[in-house]
Amino acid sequence: MHKSFLFKKNKQLTENNLIEKALSGIKFSKEEIAFLLLEANPEWVYEIANEIKKRVKGNVVYLRAIIEFSNYCRNNCLYCGIRRDNRELKRYRMKEEEILEIAEKISKQGFKTIVLQSGEDPFWDAKRLSRLIKEIKNLGVVVTLSVGEMDYEDYKVLKEAGADRFLLKHETIDKRLFSWLKPDTNLTKRVRCLNWLKQLGYEVGTGCIVGLPGQRIETLVEDLLFLQEISPEMVGHGPFIPHPQTPLAFFPSGNPWLTLKLIALTRMILPKANIPATTALNVLAPDLRFKAFLAGANVLMPDLTPDQYKLHYEIYPGKGSYRINLEEYFRFFEKENLRTDLKPV
Repeated sequence: MHKSFLFKKNKQLTENNLIEKALSGIKFSKEEIAFLLLEANPEWVYEIANEIKKRVKGNVVYLRAIIEFSNYCRNNCLYCGIRRDNRELKRYRMKEEEILEIAEKISKQGFKTIVLQSGEDPFWDAKRLSRLIKEIKNLGVVVTLSVGEMDYEDYKVLKEAGADRFLLKHETIDKRLFSWLKPDTNLTKRVRCLNWLKQLGYEVGTGCIVGLPGQRIETLVEDLLFLQEISPEMVGHGPFIPHPQTPLAFFPSGNPWLTLKLIALTRMILPKANIPATTALNVLAPDLRFKAFLAGANVLMPDLTPDQYKLHYEIYPGKGSYRINLEEYFRFFEKENLRTDLKPV
């Protein structure tokens, strides 16, 4: 299936040369990425990625707290549990005062970054969001938004209000697959939004879903080439997990090990990027919840949404009920000589 991508092994493809190439900023070729993704020994790739992470990012794991403030969404993405046509989902929309109260509590716990995440909820337009951002910025934290596609002027308003980062996954670089999975938009528009965000000075985060129905493994090579080209500041990859209230309910889940390898290769091609160990990876394969931090990941994003809302932000099964045991992670970090940026007030 991927014979055309086979890389001719030579003496130059060594651990030291790959590390040197990554650190020097030289771009990887399509053939090199394909070989590393499809043929190279995974543990070897993980070790290289981990060494690059240590040299570039140090031994710090960044904690970023998520508040999922609305599960209303105008879109009808085929894979998402909060899609517009899911009539079985209990909808919620948090009030501004609730969000601010939670944000204050989070900041006092020592989190330096708060991620505001929602479906594409028209109620939370740029004007409302900008007011909320200004209030949260008074807490002395970094504000990251994950609220989907908007117009350039809306992104500008939010940036002027104080938003620092914006997460907008490209999901897949396959145009036809993207259009089928996301009938309310298209890949051209998604990439245009990412470019607007970079132009406006946001730190931009993107990433793909691994194992989407109809996704070819060769497409993941193209995903990595795309990421290498646009050079985002943050990249999050997660495996596809089918949701029972979606048209893709009976398709198989994505491969968590392939997801882990994609994380490692992202560290190699984008050594400066911040890369989270995603919740989807942990939900699908709990035994891998620490492995990502030994394969290039350096960000943990605990969901601190109140339980009465969190249970209903189920973009995939298990998302709403998943609980990150921070003490368990801290014990692992201590064992691996990793520290976090959490500084309780």
